[in-house]
Amino acid sequence: MNQFCIYFLLFMIYSIIGWLLEVVGKLITEHRFINRGFLIGPYCPIYGWGGILITFCLKKYMNDPFVMFIMIVLICSLLEYFTSYFLEKIFKLRWWDYNHFKFNINGRICLETMIPFGVGGLLAAYYVSPFFINLLGNINQVLLWVLTIVLLVVYIADTLLSEAIVGKISKMGIDINEEIVKKYKDVLDNTEMIKELFIKKVQESKNYLHERLIKAFPNFELKFIDLRSLFDKDE
Repeated sequence: MNQFCIYFLLFMIYSIIGWLLEVVGKLITEHRFINRGFLIGPYCPIYGWGGILITFCLKKYMNDPFVMFIMIVLICSLLEYFTSYFLEKIFKLRWWDYNHFKFNINGRICLETMIPFGVGGLLAAYYVSPFFINLLGNINQVLLWVLTIVLLVVYIADTLLSEAIVGKISKMGIDINEEIVKKYKDVLDNTEMIKELFIKKVQESKNYLHERLIKAFPNFELKFIDLRSLFDKDE
């Protein structure tokens, strides 16, 4: 059972490292603090899953750094692509979009992020994971379990609360879309109108948790009905 504790705590460590990287990135590009990530707490689970997959699924490639790099890029790209896909399908929101980058696949992944993930993955596999696995393996068993239980409870609670918040945000977007469909038949493209009204309503609600999520993903897109196609069908 100690293995479960080590795996979970390693997952949390990578999630926190990912959050820190995202925050520092925004500090550099936008010169302000933004609490990045889908969840409220200081962690980004996609980095946690990436770290776990690299650490425990690619052991047989450790003797060949070049093959290891290719496999890390493949795993991270698939993880990012399908995370984007399923979040969009579930919540009708696209949280990031790489269409403005030259080499991208459906705006979900791009070459500009694949290479840094590959380099970061190599550091994780050869240095970061061995260090933390050794560190966690030497922690007192009782303390290891206490840390695991506390962080697991916090993580589950945060996930449930964040999903509820995103659900409300998605519902708000759907309501705005339906309102525009009913009132503005002459509008050919409702995407920007929905986003503008959506952000306005979020700001008017004065809900910190809603505003935090919108600030964390300023380039989000709402995926609803395209009025042009709707009215073309009627004709």
